[in-house]
Amino acid sequence: MSSDEPLTREKSWLSYTYEGRKGWKSLRALNLFRGVYHDVRRRLPYYWSDITDAWTYCVVASTIRMYFVNMLPAIAYTLDMYRRTGEFYGINEALFSSAMAAMIFSVLGAQPLTIVGITGLISLFNYTIYDIVTIYKPVIYPNFMCWTAIWAAIFHWIVAVCNLCDYMRYVTDFSSESFGAYVGIIYCIKGVEELVIEFTTHGNTAGFMSIIIAILYFLTIYGLERLGSSTIWKPWFRGLLADYAYVIGTIFWVGFSHIPGNLKATHVSFVPITRAFYPTQPRGWLIHFWELDAKWVFAALPFGFLVMLLFYYDHKVSSLTAQARQFPLKKPAGFHWDFFLLGCTTFLAGITGIPMPNGLAPVHTDSLTIYETSLRTISTSEGEGAEIRRPIVTATAVVEQRISHFLMGLLIIGTMTRPLLIVLHTMPAAVFAGVFFTVGWGSIESNGVLQKVIFLARENRFIQRDEPLLTVRRRKIALYIACQSVGVAATVAISQTIAAIGFPILIIALIPFRAWVMPRWFSAEELDVMDDLTANNSAVLASLGRPPRFPGQPDHERFGQERRYSEQRFGPARQRAGSIRR
Repeated sequence: MSSDEPLTREKSWLSYTYEGRKGWKSLRALNLFRGVYHDVRRRLPYYWSDITDAWTYCVVASTIRMYFVNMLPAIAYTLDMYRRTGEFYGINEALFSSAMAAMIFSVLGAQPLTIVGITGLISLFNYTIYDIVTIYKPVIYPNFMCWTAIWAAIFHWIVAVCNLCDYMRYVTDFSSESFGAYVGIIYCIKGVEELVIEFTTHGNTAGFMSIIIAILYFLTIYGLERLGSSTIWKPWFRGLLADYAYVIGTIFWVGFSHIPGNLKATHVSFVPITRAFYPTQPRGWLIHFWELDAKWVFAALPFGFLVMLLFYYDHKVSSLTAQARQFPLKKPAGFHWDFFLLGCTTFLAGITGIPMPNGLAPVHTDSLTIYETSLRTISTSEGEGAEIRRPIVTATAVVEQRISHFLMGLLIIGTMTRPLLIVLHTMPAAVFAGVFFTVGWGSIESNGVLQKVIFLARENRFIQRDEPLLTVRRRKIALYIACQSVGVAATVAISQTIAAIGFPILIIALIPFRAWVMPRWFSAEELDVMDDLTANNSAVLASLGRPPRFPGQPDHERFGQERRYSEQRFGPARQRAGSIRR
């Protein structure tokens, strides 16, 4: 990138800015379709390179890894919905939803690194609505969900056209870490519920067998992925084990459950399947939404608005974390256009009766990131000349392309064929409990909330002297953690009740709470250390009405310097603390 390119780019974005506007005056910048137009215009010149840059081994490994990372949780969430929605959503619906979203976003999306599929939050939403609808008229559930999706799609399009995605530029680690902790806790709860079902439906023997498979599956995946970031063996070998951790763990523990003798005699439950390319229920792929009474059509409107709120936050935070500051991305993003596309996939999901897909974890970007391990020499206080050597892992580049996302969609379509459905039928449900634990703990372990708790609990002499948190009083760190914990606890609590559909409101409320309330309790210097923008790369934030101004930095120097500013101010440890895996 030439030194004057930021100036050139700034001119092209000049008409799309909130600079100098405050309060409701900022709405004057909301010219219809402006965000969508600029997203497409900004990303389109990179489309050909998104194809040509894909011819590397990294893309092959990423495709296989993402196939398992996307498909296994989708099936796990669907098993939960299958039992709690009167068997309306089944395996074929889950595969169809994931494949449809993958094909659309890989071909048309402005952010092909953001994987779109089924999440645990939409499964919670679907069966909560089922619990509410069945109180009045259970037979209308398919049509009611269809209209919920139609209303949600309309709200998606309104948000995208009015450039309201711009307000996601205020998302910081405070809200994204809280959301990541909430997601991790919910997934772990789902894993336990999956095992409890084995006890209640198949007896104690099957239950104990399921616990063993689930825990060992989780430890297998966790151990292989940790091995990839260690210094054991050669880099290519440990990288191979980490890339194919899900493949290795899934094949081994599925085979383990079929070992003849006492193990197979435990009679654990397996994935239920139906005919290839057909819905689970005896119906067509088109929901007759026009047959629903008008009163129920409008009753679905507030539910559709809540779905939009959920996707507005969940999908956008997933997009931001997939392009977060620890990834050295160079190609621009497009939040408005992608949210418009998400409205299209939501509409298609509604009229076909499949789960509504939205953004998943940033693991896709991580799988395409090239890491280099180097040794850094650190002086100690044990005497003159005393030094230690510490391995430092650095992200040097990201293979930014859309082919791995497209190939993953093709693989999921292939999974809907009869031979591969039979293979899925051999998978015990306990494996998917292990998937819940893997995804849930991955979101908790790397979460900044836990990192700060560990910092407070660590003995002082083992804390690095260059740790930024040392500049903040411990009681202020504890207060910051308490604010996040209260939000997480409230959201988890409401998710366990019939009022669970209201949890998107609590999640969205974290953003204004951080913007308006937290500055009253903490100084700017304290917030600078404990919090930061989830993504501060200028190529990413250009889609959100230009990034916020950094203190003392002129306008013409701002672009292209935010990531370097963050690295100099907070260092690599600060960046890692902000990562979320969901």
